[in-house]
Amino acid sequence: MTDAIDILQNTFGYEQFRSPQDDVIATLLDGGDALVLMPTGGGKSLCYQIPAIARNGCGIVISPLIALMQDQVDSLRESGVRASFLNSTLDRQEEAQVEKSLREGQLDLLYIAPERLIQPRTLSLLKQSNISLFAIDEAHCVSQWGHDFRADYLKLNVLHDEFPHVPRIALTATADKRTREEIISRLELTQATQYLAGFDRPNIRYTITLKHNPRNQLLRFLRNEHSNDAGIIYCLSRKKTEETAAWLGEQGFEALPYHAGLTSEIRSEHQARFLRDDGVIIVATIAFGMGIDKPDVRFVAHMDLPKTIESYYQETGRAGRDGLPADAWMIYGLQDVIKLRQMLNGAGGSEEHKRLEQHRLNAMLGLCEITSCRRHALLMHFDEQSAEHCGNCDTCLTPVDSWDGTQAAQKALSVVFRTGQRFGVNHLIDVLRGTETDKIFQFNHHHLPVHGIGTELDKNQWRSVFRQLMARGYISVDLDRFGGIRLEENCRPLLRGEETIELRRDVKQKVAKKQTRTPLPEDIDVGIWEALRECRRGLAQAQGVPPYIIFHDSTLQAMAGLMPKTLDEFGLLSGVGERKREKYGPVFLEVILNAKVNHI
Repeated sequence: MTDAIDILQNTFGYEQFRSPQDDVIATLLDGGDALVLMPTGGGKSLCYQIPAIARNGCGIVISPLIALMQDQVDSLRESGVRASFLNSTLDRQEEAQVEKSLREGQLDLLYIAPERLIQPRTLSLLKQSNISLFAIDEAHCVSQWGHDFRADYLKLNVLHDEFPHVPRIALTATADKRTREEIISRLELTQATQYLAGFDRPNIRYTITLKHNPRNQLLRFLRNEHSNDAGIIYCLSRKKTEETAAWLGEQGFEALPYHAGLTSEIRSEHQARFLRDDGVIIVATIAFGMGIDKPDVRFVAHMDLPKTIESYYQETGRAGRDGLPADAWMIYGLQDVIKLRQMLNGAGGSEEHKRLEQHRLNAMLGLCEITSCRRHALLMHFDEQSAEHCGNCDTCLTPVDSWDGTQAAQKALSVVFRTGQRFGVNHLIDVLRGTETDKIFQFNHHHLPVHGIGTELDKNQWRSVFRQLMARGYISVDLDRFGGIRLEENCRPLLRGEETIELRRDVKQKVAKKQTRTPLPEDIDVGIWEALRECRRGLAQAQGVPPYIIFHDSTLQAMAGLMPKTLDEFGLLSGVGERKREKYGPVFLEVILNAKVNHI
């Protein structure tokens, strides 16, 4: 471990390990296997990078996205690590050179996509080389029950069969108990030591609210809190991503669409601009985000309900990887639930798979509807204990008002039963409120005893009642009957008056005063901060890499706060290893000196 600490401090510029990084690294250095579950931004990559450098040979990293390999390799090379990748972006000559370097022991780390790794030619190359370890990144992709399933991951058990004595490490930020069991089974990691570092990201503030006027809600959120920040906005459809990006452009934001229907060239260009430029917003479907290493994403917004809590956690985890304040903001509505259930019903897969997906969607809706702490519920979903009040989510910061909804719920359940469990929410509300529409007369629903018994609530309030009953599993959408609402078995005690129910009172968001959340501490001079950022931007542009490859914002903040005067002092900053100290120290020290002179 002496070598490992040496590499951590001198190569990567960090003083000490975060738990359980040191234990994971010790396991690999001893030749053991490991399964690592660690939140995004928790330092997973160091768990395999350091042992790959410390052990004899080259570490092979299996990564699902070739589009991001270049940035990962650029970052390692900046720290003095001998790293490369093998993927389709290389020409024959470049590919041959990388293979030669691997065989001759001139690499510490090599990134390969799973579909390339399982090819006989690649396996033959690896057998001719000295391999120190295999790292399987985004290991949840092996799970057919997961949200990012990749078929090529199913064949990665070949590593166990062909290289039985090479240690393997599987890493992911998102895996419930069932997915972890599947990772272990499919990758044959039964002897692996498991390290579960926890799911909590305390720097992320969770906010979930109802849709009223989606675009206005989004615009208010961005202008009030993130007017110049980089962020990701997720939408359910490709069309909506493009329309939202175009509309944000009209509002003065630099927003770019990203979805699988765009050409690979456009997707690559938009992703590159997001990674390399400041303040760019990506509006995307779930096709975007896995493996994104950009540390200064200040917000992730959802314009529609995600399919599962796992998806929600994975997507929101792309915010605030640098540990600085970030937002996870979402708006949702009943129509989202109906649309997602229709999509799930039309998708392929067994009935068991569909039932599981419906259960996961119900859990996601339940997270939206709770009146208690969001973070506590989110962590409980992953079997992690936490305080009942986190102090950094909307329900903790602004406690939710609730009301005795027992009588209203009984009326809602009764109208579903009386109309034959075959009509949608809008019609059921019309019956409850005594509206006289053509449809009500067509089906003689004006003669029902439930017609007109719900005039005490307006349409939005009744939609809230139906939505919350659905979230708690009392009713569901009958997808075989064109989205009609049907009763579930567990509604009987409520309908009979044997139990009561508390419902949350939906209140329209008040227009907040502009209060942009900036990660910049108050004791840092803004002029010096901007001068350092401009220096970093110029260096990054000259080298064709994202600014965070040079230094993270957290390192620049430390620089602006400590104002080092010498190379030795510069080398003490977190994130500054020996190579970066020698390469960038003189440049940034000059910026600091000039800024101090000008400031005085």
